[in-house]
Amino acid sequence: MSRDRRIEDQILRKWTPLILRTLLLISAALLVLGLATMGSSAPGYYVRRFRAAQLGVSHIRQEWYELGKSALSGDPRSITMFGLFVLTLVPLGRVGFTFVLFLRERDGVFALATAYVLAALIAGIMLGRLG
Repeated sequence: MSRDRRIEDQILRKWTPLILRTLLLISAALLVLGLATMGSSAPGYYVRRFRAAQLGVSHIRQEWYELGKSALSGDPRSITMFGLFVLTLVPLGRVGFTFVLFLRERDGVFALATAYVLAALIAGIMLGRLG
């Protein structure tokens, strides 16, 4: 096995789980922080949102940069939404890394199946963002 191949295998097999676990921990921390902030600063927020949804009142969408600015300023909803976004990156990253691994192994059937799943995940995220 060539040196380059060993380095790529090390990246895919050792660093990938580390990166994904780190994303998971960051997501969990953001979710806990968002929920704690929500409980301490705006305890009735979700009750108000539930009642508004029952009446058919929808929420105005925020662009990602606005969401980021709000999260940095301490907005509990934005912090929680950012945590959910990072949580979404975990399976997306795993499937992406697996796709690269199957391509490197020249396993066409699994690479094609993984590409299909990756495309479905990306389409789901994009359609969820549009709706």
